Amino acid sequence: MSTTTFLLIRHGNSTAGNTIPGRLPGVHLSAQGSAQAQSLARHLGTLPIAALYASPLERTRETAQPLADACGIKVIEDPALIEVDFGAWTGLSFAELEKIPEWKLFHEFRTGTRIPGGEQIAEVQMRMIGAIERMNQAHRGQMVAVVSHGDPLRCLVAFYAGIPLDIALRIEIDTCAYSALA
Repeated sequence: MSTTTFLLIRHGNSTAGNTIPGRLPGVHLSAQGSAQAQSLARHLGTLPIAALYASPLERTRETAQPLADACGIKVIEDPALIEVDFGAWTGLSFAELEKIPEWKLFHEFRTGTRIPGGEQIAEVQMRMIGAIERMNQAHRGQMVAVVSHGDPLRCLVAFYAGIPLDIALRIEIDTCAYSALA
């Protein structure tokens, strides 16, 4: 059986600043993020990437497009790759969030804390696993690039590495960084 290789890519630096943009539309790559995406395309564009999937949000599609152009393929939007639904926390600054007790609890006990009006982190992990498993069936033995967001990618890496979600924040995934999964 052939091994499928996934390049799990976090979107580049965005215009969100010090806020939680969540699923808000209109959050694009910053100038730095655009430069990161171009650099990523130069670095990975010679690899035999058979398919490139991205979250439907602007910042992920803008990160994916230069790589798609370099590889001569199209970006496939997959709604399962979307950012965490941060519910009531969407659009808040980190300074505002630090004053909310549930925010602290969310970082200490992610598996037992639901974001007010949003998702539970285990739900994020399950949809990401489902997406990767579907892609694995569609592209068995090939290389697939996946552009998503920090927490969803962290959930995915944690699952396949056997790391509990409550300590998954220890996994660092910088903007426009990638992790390989086979």
